[in-house]
Amino acid sequence: MSITLGVRELANNTSRIVRAVWKERIEYVITVRGEPVAVLRPLTDEDIQHLGQSEKEQALAEMKTLAQQVAAAWVSPRSGVELVNEQQR
Repeated sequence: MSITLGVRELANNTSRIVRAVWKERIEYVITVRGEPVAVLRPLTDEDIQHLGQSEKEQALAEMKTLAQQVAAAWVSPRSGVELVNEQQR
C-alpha cells in the first residue's frame, strides 16, 4: 500500500507517519510541490542484512586506515609482533 504525502504533512506528523511505516508497513511517496521526491517505506530483511554488511565494511575500512597510519608512523627497528611476543614472556 502506497500513500502520497506532502513534505509539509510529513514534517508536521513525523512520529505518526514513522509509526505507521513501522507497525502497519505502509509506504509513503513524499512530494514537494506535488512532485514525488522520495519514498518512505519499511525496511525488508534484505535491507537490514545490507545495513549490517555496510557497517562491517565501514569498520574494516576504518581499521585498514588506522593500520596504514600506524605503519607510516612506525619507528622501531622491531615489528609490532616481535614487541607483543616479548611482552607475553
